Amino acid sequence: MYNNDQRIVVTLDAGGTHFRFNALRGNKAITETIETSSEAHDLNKCLANLVYGFEQTINALPEKPVAISFAFPGPADYPNGIFPTRLSNFPAFEGGVALGPFLERKFNIPVFINNDADLFTYGEALAGALPTINRRLRDAGSVKEYKNIIGFILGTGFGIGVTSNNNMYIGDNCCSEIYCTPNKLQPELIVEDGVSLRAILHYYNIYSNDPKAASYTDSFDIFQIAEGVKEGDQEAARKAFATFGEVAGYTIAQCVTVLDGIIVLGGGLSKSHKYYMPSLLKELRAKMKTRSGNTLQRVPSYVYNLEDEAEFKEFAKGKLQEIPIYGTSETIKCDTQKRLGIITSHIGTSEATTIGAYSYALHKLDEK
Repeated sequence: MYNNDQRIVVTLDAGGTHFRFNALRGNKAITETIETSSEAHDLNKCLANLVYGFEQTINALPEKPVAISFAFPGPADYPNGIFPTRLSNFPAFEGGVALGPFLERKFNIPVFINNDADLFTYGEALAGALPTINRRLRDAGSVKEYKNIIGFILGTGFGIGVTSNNNMYIGDNCCSEIYCTPNKLQPELIVEDGVSLRAILHYYNIYSNDPKAASYTDSFDIFQIAEGVKEGDQEAARKAFATFGEVAGYTIAQCVTVLDGIIVLGGGLSKSHKYYMPSLLKELRAKMKTRSGNTLQRVPSYVYNLEDEAEFKEFAKGKLQEIPIYGTSETIKCDTQKRLGIITSHIGTSEATTIGAYSYALHKLDEK
């Protein structure tokens, strides 16, 4: 959408440990990444590092940028750039911080701040999974075209974003979340306790007889054990990912039933999909019964695994029928199979989020 746009937007990858600054033109980075510590426990140092990072990036540009746009851990009043409550990753924000207005006054350009899962999904809608899938469908001769995409972040936490017809959904309270929905296996717990880095570590710890189980702090260790390249309980590691997939699949099925769009997975844990995808798909393809005894699909549309080439071919094929137009000799072609697809991010979570931030800023400026 903005691949050839010549306007420059400064972006930020904000984490609880580091800030990484960059600038984009035409959806491409045009500066070297500048990195600072986030100083999440000290407001003065935190804001000073933000100003420093943006200043250094702007000074390296051939012309003045039109905006600053980035994702920042919520909850927040994103349209106004205000963080009214303490953030778990940024204790320094205790009492509230008007971050957007502060930066606008410092740099005298518009500042846009959004949720990371929202921007990730927006980037995938404009330059990632959605246009790629639609292009592949056209190449395969399909008449099907998708306009809605639901993004799920699988990482430190469990987040969701929705983009429909190239419009990013934010919600009236900037609070479209799934982390706090019930956990399938333990409904008294939030789902994030079953779909996150800490969940993988927990499952491995309870399933395995590995004496080192409690010492692991990174889910990549469990992935390596599952792969057999690191010593440990391989069966327990694979079971940990399978349980993760079951819990994630149950909640994703709830969302997809309501929202009806292509599913894209991002975040560090999305890369382990070969171990959790089977149980996740099992949930998406499960059946339910009515009181009268009828059997129905858990998700009304069949969900294809688009990481599998054979399944993509079936997905592209669909069910094309010619429907007669009453009172005439004419017919009209219609794809009558209700279907969706699930895929992991192929451009990468960070790049998709950055493209989302760039595109969102230009979209808002163009609206004005």
